[in-house]
Amino acid sequence: MSSHQHCDLSWINRAVQIIESDYQRSADTHLIKLDNHAFDGVDIYLKDESTHPTGSLKHRLARSLFLYALCNGWIGENTPVIESSSGSTAVSEAYFARLLGLPFIAVMPKSTAKSKIQQIEFYGGKAHLVDRSDQIYAESHRLAKELNGHYMDQFTYAERATDWRGNNNIANSIFDQMKLECHPIPSWIVMSPGTGGTSATIGRFIRYQQYSTKLCVVDPEHSVFFDYYQSGDANITLNRGSHIEGIGRPRVEPSFIPGVVDDMIKVADAHSIVTMQWLHQHLGRRVGPSTGTNLYGVFMLAKQMVERGEKGSIVTLLCDSGERYLDTYYNPQWVSETIGDISESRNHLQQLLS
Repeated sequence: MSSHQHCDLSWINRAVQIIESDYQRSADTHLIKLDNHAFDGVDIYLKDESTHPTGSLKHRLARSLFLYALCNGWIGENTPVIESSSGSTAVSEAYFARLLGLPFIAVMPKSTAKSKIQQIEFYGGKAHLVDRSDQIYAESHRLAKELNGHYMDQFTYAERATDWRGNNNIANSIFDQMKLECHPIPSWIVMSPGTGGTSATIGRFIRYQQYSTKLCVVDPEHSVFFDYYQSGDANITLNRGSHIEGIGRPRVEPSFIPGVVDDMIKVADAHSIVTMQWLHQHLGRRVGPSTGTNLYGVFMLAKQMVERGEKGSIVTLLCDSGERYLDTYYNPQWVSETIGDISESRNHLQQLLS
């Protein structure tokens, strides 16, 4: 975090106005109903967050983080902004930093998709690469101190920066868009954790509005959230990052709030990839790998609902477009080298959907 700086109030007012007017120009994102023949009586919806100006769900988070930092007086007219990110948040923050004319540096693991680094640079930001994903935090702190900048720290502030009571947040938007559907109050909303901020917002909103909807969080391999949820041990760490870019963490992040989560499912990487590929065929356009993780969780819950004879709806998020991952998750050679053989998972998915 930056040292206390007395920011010029007129500049802050102007900065907030710039971000708010950008929001005013933006439309809401679509809620797509999936054609679903496998799970009779269960309607499945995808909230398509890939249509934001910066192409992902993280556009909402970046906007909230900038407003939070501005209103706390942490960012002034020339403050360099530093963020630790595995990609999408940094792309979105670079966009808002450019709107405000601020220098932006993203501290990211070397494994981050090249196209994300190019997008950060497109918006005038710089990528600062480290060897491993668990090194991004300390390096971000160090850079912020050295440059007298502000470390945005999405992993701490994601759950605080968004107003979960309403006020145009993603949960509010989902329930508004579901109003005319056959099952307007979803049985489940499914989300994967990166910071944990979106699941915190959705879970709190559900409780605040007194809905009967349950929140299921799906965690990829090589991530600590599922184990933390089971054990309550916040000190669990891993010495490597998740293979599913943008979700899963090697340590328990402060923004992950287990008390708002009703269930968690651990999803194998191969299941995430084949579900992503299935959705690509099904929608006629590419989606990112975390959407595969989300949708696999939806299929598991839908199967359980059908087995219990329940009818209802399940909503999940299409987090970003697959165009960012052409050289990784859509490259069969990369998949076989990084994830391994996915043919068994493909058979498993076919059985699940038959």
